[in-house]
Amino acid sequence: MIQRQLSDRLFKLLEIYPIVTIIGPRQSGKTTLARMSLKKWNYVSLEDPEIREFCSSDCKGFLKTYPEYTIIDEAQRVPALFSYLQTHVDLAGKNGMYVLTGSQNLNMMESISQSLAGRTSILKLFPFSYEEQKKAKILPETIEDQIFTGGYPRIFDSHIPPEQFYKDYINLYVERDVRQLKNIGNLETFARFVRLCAGRIGQLLNIQNLADDCGIGATTAKTWLSLLETSFIIYFLTPDYRNYTKRLVKSPKLFFTDTGLVCSLLEIRNSRQLQSHYLRGNLFENLAVNRFRAKAFNQGLEPNLSFWRDKNGIEIDLIENKTKDNGEECPIAWEIKAGSTYSPDYFKNLRHWAELSKSPAQNCNVIYTGDQMIKTQFGNVMPWKDDID
Repeated sequence: MIQRQLSDRLFKLLEIYPIVTIIGPRQSGKTTLARMSLKKWNYVSLEDPEIREFCSSDCKGFLKTYPEYTIIDEAQRVPALFSYLQTHVDLAGKNGMYVLTGSQNLNMMESISQSLAGRTSILKLFPFSYEEQKKAKILPETIEDQIFTGGYPRIFDSHIPPEQFYKDYINLYVERDVRQLKNIGNLETFARFVRLCAGRIGQLLNIQNLADDCGIGATTAKTWLSLLETSFIIYFLTPDYRNYTKRLVKSPKLFFTDTGLVCSLLEIRNSRQLQSHYLRGNLFENLAVNRFRAKAFNQGLEPNLSFWRDKNGIEIDLIENKTKDNGEECPIAWEIKAGSTYSPDYFKNLRHWAELSKSPAQNCNVIYTGDQMIKTQFGNVMPWKDDID
């Protein structure tokens, strides 16, 4: 099995919390991470109807049966269990008792905030990162293959063709499983909405425009976007708050957790199509932003990322907000270019941003699909395959 970067963090947290909760999209490998890391622990799944019935009808008996060292999979299926867990771990007064996993972030977080606050730490596990694929030597050969294949573990473990995996994933989890969380009745309209979102990756979110194109109200569109976000299908990159010009946009940008899923939603049938696809640049940007998010999540941190754009359309694709040892904020700017040949124009927006923010050249970077590391007077150009620090 492929080693997940988050496993080290899991062990550390079990030393200081009675419960560790792993959340993330379906099929991202949460159960595998827990079971491979804790091979001697008990494992129970609340997806199993008999186990779920036992737990639902007798939570006390369930916890007596599994008093500690237990992985409880899809724990959100029995919300009442969380209150009993609170009492149980408080009485035990020890750490490293349970690992909970769950796919539906909304239900999990509501239950945790009500019952387990201060008793559990949350880890977010997403599909294989670039670094995990590289270390396991399963990295697709070209950038187009990487975008098209995505990172869901079953594609690699079971050798499922990406086009087949994502077709089934959309049918089983995106269109049906997610839709049922809010009892959305019209499957066809919801499916069209998700596909319209895919066509807007890397773009400023215009909810009214999205709603009009789908034939629904803006309020419904907001609800469905929130549903997709809490189910780990999409996420939003917020605008940078530093108002250097007093004319910044306020809308977030829309991205997907996995680029392979987007390709399927866009009906891209093979990686060759990506060489000339009109959304190639957006898909590469999505892939790059996912890589920065994975770096943070795999360290047990929340990503501190944003983008910068003024009302004249001058944009920096990604701002990585770091903090120096003295507490001073240090924004690192990244432009993300799908081209493989260096152009001085790559630094046009970066130079403008650096002048406004008074940032040095070493804080300005370009990621591109070429192979050469290039150091210029305006900043660095970094090959996609290089490590990001």
